[in-house]
Amino acid sequence: MNHSNSHPKPGQSFLLVSRCVHVLTTGYWPTYQPMDVRLPHELNVYQDIFKEFYLSKYSGRRLMWQNSLGHCVLKADFPKGKKELAVSLFQTIVLMLFNDTQKLSFQDIKDATGIDDKELRRTLQSLACGKVRVLQKFPKGREVEDEDSFVFNEEFSGPLYRIKVNAIQMKETMEENTSTTERVFQDRQYQVDAAIVRIMKTRKVLSHTLLITELFQQLKFPIKPVDLKKRIESLIDREYLERDKNNPQIYNYLAFG
Repeated sequence: MNHSNSHPKPGQSFLLVSRCVHVLTTGYWPTYQPMDVRLPHELNVYQDIFKEFYLSKYSGRRLMWQNSLGHCVLKADFPKGKKELAVSLFQTIVLMLFNDTQKLSFQDIKDATGIDDKELRRTLQSLACGKVRVLQKFPKGREVEDEDSFVFNEEFSGPLYRIKVNAIQMKETMEENTSTTERVFQDRQYQVDAAIVRIMKTRKVLSHTLLITELFQQLKFPIKPVDLKKRIESLIDREYLERDKNNPQIYNYLAFG
């Protein structure tokens, strides 16, 4: 489902050009922590329209918006020329605040957007301290401080019509990195368990070797045989499977009910 707009209205500096939604099931991508933010009215309306459209086709499903993965294209009306900006959703949310006002403090932006403190500082750094300075920061400096204020950069210019505003990459702490690894590992455990049950429900009886072979064919990520064996043992403990009484290398599927 796509939607496009043409030009900013009088008085607007930024306008969303196009919108496209990609829907993925949780079983085929890593687990991301949802980030709740306050979207501009235009995006809220579009999300509601898409949700109504999607659920009318797939009743019973649940949509969860991953705001941290969103990207937009904005038409920007600078005094020195019009541009198209390829930006993240967080950058979009911040920039569209400047359609209604010329100057905002860090706290103003934080209150208006609801973006997480660390994420907001990275977003403002990318917009006011990077190579593409769509905003100006006062006082000047590489770091975003609580007392800083920001204004629309009326002096912005550049040779290209379409410009990508790169995000500042997040530096994970050791604790955050461990947490991310654990979430991915847990998510993959669920996928392995589901694949084992799916195969065994179809085959009913299968040798260990053939089960491992089929799992390698079905799973979309690398995994060690020893880890697959642990998931099989877990399913045996939970009585989804059992070892054959005459041959421990054979597994039987236990149908419920």
